[in-house]
This record gives sequence, C-alpha cells and structure tokens, in this order.
Amino acid sequence: MTDLVTDPDYLDPAAYEPEIDDPAELRAHRKRRLALAYRVFGAMGWGTLGDGHISARDPQRTDAFWLGRYGVPFRDMTTDDLVLVGLDGSVEGGGHINPAAYWIHAPVHEARPEIVSAAHVHTPYGTPFSATVTKLEPVSQESCIFFEDHEIFDDEEVDIKSTDGGKRIATAIGGARAVILRNHGLLTVGSSVDVATGYFLLMERCAEVQVKAHHACPVSAEAARLVHDDFGDQAVWQVFQWAQRSLVPDPAVIAGR
Repeated sequence: MTDLVTDPDYLDPAAYEPEIDDPAELRAHRKRRLALAYRVFGAMGWGTLGDGHISARDPQRTDAFWLGRYGVPFRDMTTDDLVLVGLDGSVEGGGHINPAAYWIHAPVHEARPEIVSAAHVHTPYGTPFSATVTKLEPVSQESCIFFEDHEIFDDEEVDIKSTDGGKRIATAIGGARAVILRNHGLLTVGSSVDVATGYFLLMERCAEVQVKAHHACPVSAEAARLVHDDFGDQAVWQVFQWAQRSLVPDPAVIAGR
C-alpha cells in the first residue's frame, strides 16, 4: 500500500492533474472535468434555480471558455451540454447561456491568463455570509486555506449586467484564490477545473462555519499561514476527487449522447 505521507508523488501536482500536450485531447479532458464539476455541484443541491456557472478555458482558443448550456440541470450535465463562449460573447454549440456567466467569467479569464477555471454559484452559506461584507477569519482548518488569499468585491451591483461589472470583479480578486461578491456569493479560481471547484467546496464550508460560529476565536496569523502555505493546488485537487467519488461515483454519466 502506498504511504501518501512519504510518497514524493503526493506532493507533485503532475501526479494528479495530467500533463496533456495534445490540445484536442486536453480540450476533451477539460470538458469531462467541467461536466463532472457541474454534476458535483448539482449533487450538493446547488444551481437548482439556474443560479451559477463554472467555466473552463479552451486550450486551443485560450481567449474562449466552456460553460454549461443554460437550462440543463447541473445534476444532468454531459459533455454535449457544454458550449464554447468567445471573448466577444458568441456561443458555439447550440442553445444559449446565462448572460451573467459571460459578463463575469470573460473578464476574470482575460485578467488571469494563468487560471483555467472559475466557479460561482449561489449557495446556502456563501450567499448569506457575503451579505456581512467581511472576509473569512481563520476559525477553522479550511478557512486558513484562504488566509490572506481572498478578497471582497464591495459593490452593490449584485446582478452583473455587463463586462464592466465583471472587470471590477477581476480587479477585486487580483491574484487571490477567491473573492466574496458582496450580497451575492462566492467565486473561486484555479489552475484546473478540479482545483477551482475544490476551492469553492472548501470556501462554502468556511462560510458555513463562520455563519454558525458567532463567537468563534480565530487562530493566530502565524498558525493560519502554516496551513495556507501547506495547502496548495495538489491538496485542493484531492478535495475535488473525494467529492466526485462520493457524489458522482460513475464518471461515465457525463459522456455525450
């Protein structure tokens, strides 16, 4: 049995997120992971009102990204239900998208060329926590992951109506892992679909803790930084694998028709 503590591959992101050189193969891989991410969110009961979106940058057209077609329940998403959205808002693949998805994700992808994915959905704790217009405090192990690595979009445009709003979100998040959208919810980014959605799963749990623990005592900044610095993309990737295996145990369900 492999000892994950001593196995050097455990700390190597390449051991988890495959390195794929062929752009067409990489595109297919990202679409599979994106469909699974939607399924995971759907299994959590999120997005049931059409209130959310996850994106994946296209490896061939890096100024374009994939989204789930609007109207498809997250829990039923397949690779055939994904559409390619251009930087100009054009949609390829049939159907249409939630316009806010374009207005938010396009500027974020443009401002952060190193990220592959961004995730945003209205959740039971992320949305109410965002109404407090405060940052997460290091009151749990998970919240330390975002210590000094998330921002607040302190703006009353809660229904993003243009790429101008998305650009302000992109400015607010800067180079951080996540941003709290005031009175709106959470948004996370990552170097892969798995990482972005893994961060989102963790951040929702952080919001739940902070909403429920009214008089929580945070750990010290020093202790919080130790957790943050030890919990990188590879660990977050693993979080998503747990969620996918638990909530969508048969990944074949996302295969196109």
